[in-house]
Amino acid sequence: MKEFELKYGCNPNQKPSKIYMGNGNDLPIEILNGRPGYINFLDAFNSWQLVKELKEALGLPAATSFKHVSPTSAAVGIPLSDKLKKACFISESDGIDASPLACAYTRARGTDRMCSFGDWVALSDKCDVATAKLIKREVSDGIIAPGYDDEALEILKSKRKGAYNIVKIDENYVPEEKEHKEVFGITFEQGRNNFKINKELLSNIVTANKNLPESAARDLIISLITLKYTQSNSVCFAYDGQAIGVGAGQQSRIHCTRLAGSKADTWFLRRHDKVLSLPFLDSLGRPERDNVIDGYINNNEEDVCAEGNWQKYFTKRPEPLTEAEKKEFLSAVDGVSLGSDAFFPFDDNIERAKRSGVKYVAEPGGSIRDDLVIECCDKYGMVMAFTGMRLFHH
Repeated sequence: MKEFELKYGCNPNQKPSKIYMGNGNDLPIEILNGRPGYINFLDAFNSWQLVKELKEALGLPAATSFKHVSPTSAAVGIPLSDKLKKACFISESDGIDASPLACAYTRARGTDRMCSFGDWVALSDKCDVATAKLIKREVSDGIIAPGYDDEALEILKSKRKGAYNIVKIDENYVPEEKEHKEVFGITFEQGRNNFKINKELLSNIVTANKNLPESAARDLIISLITLKYTQSNSVCFAYDGQAIGVGAGQQSRIHCTRLAGSKADTWFLRRHDKVLSLPFLDSLGRPERDNVIDGYINNNEEDVCAEGNWQKYFTKRPEPLTEAEKKEFLSAVDGVSLGSDAFFPFDDNIERAKRSGVKYVAEPGGSIRDDLVIECCDKYGMVMAFTGMRLFHH
């Protein structure tokens, strides 16, 4: 296939639209089902690069959930705790323990379930049946993977009344070294960002505490590779083999950190006993439960425990999750990793990160206030590595 005609571009008025190889070669993909759109392919090609790099860096199956050209999360295939399974709506009958890929997908899709609503999925490995069954029950636009088991493919084809977008990519495809982008009729050219992110990147530890466990190094690598494909400015919190909070596309770095930190807090609080025992009505679907849980935790637009509201969601009125209870629960969180795609210009980012249990930090360094940021990390006994590598993505 030399080119593929799209229904329209970013918006319905942007026609004609297509994807093709500038060098005249065949596209490195097969469209096995559906008709992906312009934004679908932007998500597909960025998300595929992310999971491919995670697999190469850590040697584990990887998955990511993308929405509007940024990941909501990314994860590798390590087993889930019982509480995390429950928070991700996983039961023993789902059988994910036998599939590391299914574990990776569960983590990625379960991190920020509201933002993952209608997502694009990328898998580093051939999609198996266990993973396909999990994807089938979620609201999703499409998937890209290097292959699909026959039964898994049939399961996915049944989504969205047979219109689910399924893309197979040649895992051996390597793009040209130079890439081009056109804006306002003007062509930009740059070398591809082929910088490899691995444990060696974390060797320049600038804090007094230099004890970086293997698990923290893994999580920092997940954070940094996630940031490489996240719209900048961006900050990513990671824990237990997955990104748990992504702050993307903010003009101010502290706003990235606040956004990512609040998402990380919500991810932890989803495992609070009060949240896990919410008495939902059987008629309430997964997306509705996600919205209610977010409202229950964060006291958003609607008090879901209020008289006249709780009856819409629960079999009985639940006790609210108080600010004191949230503070106490989060105070026990520790060992979180934090990556930043550019240097922290002020120590307020470290202060905010500490509130969400951050212990390990990776950032490029290079600010005129690096000494103040290091001093703040030392105050809390954190470990911080200067990577020397900015990861802007636009």
